[in-house]
Amino acid sequence: MPQKFYIETVGCQMNVLDSELAISELILHGYEQVRRRQDADIILFNTCSVREHAEEKIYSALGRLKHWKERRPNGILGVMGCMAQKDQKKIFRRAPHVDLVLGPGQLDRLPELLAGISAHHTAQIAVSLNRFGHEASAMEIRDSFRRYDPRRLPEARPSRFQAMVRIMFGCNKFCTYCIVPNVRGPEQSRPPQEIIQEIRKLADQGCVDVTLLGQTVNSYRYMDDSGETSLAQLLEQIDAIEGIRRIRFVSNYPTGMTNRLLEAVRDLPHVMPYLHVPAQHGADTMLKRMKRMYSVSEYRDLVDRIYDIIPGVAITSDFIVGFSGETEEEFQKTVELVRYCRFKNSFIFKYSVREGTRASQLYEDDIPEQVKKQRNNALLAVQNEISAAQNQTFVGKTVEILVEGRSKNDYRSDKPGDCSGFIPVSSLTNTFQLTGRTPDDRIVVFDGPESLIGTFQQLDIEAAAPFTLFGKLV
Repeated sequence: MPQKFYIETVGCQMNVLDSELAISELILHGYEQVRRRQDADIILFNTCSVREHAEEKIYSALGRLKHWKERRPNGILGVMGCMAQKDQKKIFRRAPHVDLVLGPGQLDRLPELLAGISAHHTAQIAVSLNRFGHEASAMEIRDSFRRYDPRRLPEARPSRFQAMVRIMFGCNKFCTYCIVPNVRGPEQSRPPQEIIQEIRKLADQGCVDVTLLGQTVNSYRYMDDSGETSLAQLLEQIDAIEGIRRIRFVSNYPTGMTNRLLEAVRDLPHVMPYLHVPAQHGADTMLKRMKRMYSVSEYRDLVDRIYDIIPGVAITSDFIVGFSGETEEEFQKTVELVRYCRFKNSFIFKYSVREGTRASQLYEDDIPEQVKKQRNNALLAVQNEISAAQNQTFVGKTVEILVEGRSKNDYRSDKPGDCSGFIPVSSLTNTFQLTGRTPDDRIVVFDGPESLIGTFQQLDIEAAAPFTLFGKLV
């Protein structure tokens, strides 16, 4: 009887993809996936280290599973991902009942290590080399963040018609607040022919929508005997794959947004007019302290260039509030930048000091939590106002969406044109609502039969909220 496994994923799209690839490998090795922890023989957490709160949630969950291990001494409890690479043996000290610690650069070893735990009843750890503090060469460090050819199974993906594809690993930027270069390793771009082969296989499986992933995805460069392949050139090759109708790529670093890349977004029919370009702050003093290698004026010029080159483009961004030493005046400059750039939406985070980053060594975390919270809420209110105004311009227009599934929140309006009147459908009828995305990544909710999931549909937009459009099938 096959062992049953359960994976819980927290964090970014990279982690979601890592979990999908782990699920595929385990299924191919004869394991059975289950949807509930209590049904599993193996419980795995795929973890994030970007913020302290995410780590503490995992440690709390591990603590609660101590009794599960006592009841099932042959059960396996594992920690994968960025927290595993960052904390390593510390995880065993805080949670002695954990059996496996597996860094993201060792993911291909998961079936081997699980088999070893079952056979020998001993805990296993597999992590990559630390990037600092030892005598290993740069090549040895790079090679310790192992790459492997992913085997993609449709049943391992949340959606059979959508997929994420990693085109590069790691990061070399070393922003002072960020732990990612330490836990994900140095930049490595995958060979273009390997990426094309993977996407063709996904298309053969019915996938129509792909998102290309990289920590700084526009840093993609692959050099071989035939020359260098840039992201713009890679997009040209992917755009020609039969069956693929939508292509996006995230996340971008501002200094790598070349005109050629922007023109590829504009000119290639299947590349969507959506760009995520994190700014992080609106004051030059803070960008310098964060080691963000561009100025506010350069970022504004980039945004102007994007809007000028790509008609109908939507831009999103990331911001950190309450970084070390941030004054009220510097915070207001971030507000000014958001108002100037008119982002579709922004992901706003309160600064959380991360052990092992340069900021943790150089700067005091001196902004009170209450101030961080106030600034977070204030910036979010400004962004929500902009998002609502942008979405309102879509009312009365017709858009094309890829129907992704049932809406997490079902709504119906008793007040045409007023999304505040939407109330749960389930309280009115036995019908439900579906959700999908426009080419520029706006979420649309509408009534329709479940058979439409995975298809492209035209919708008339009847109402709008800051994060949602409400439509009707044409």
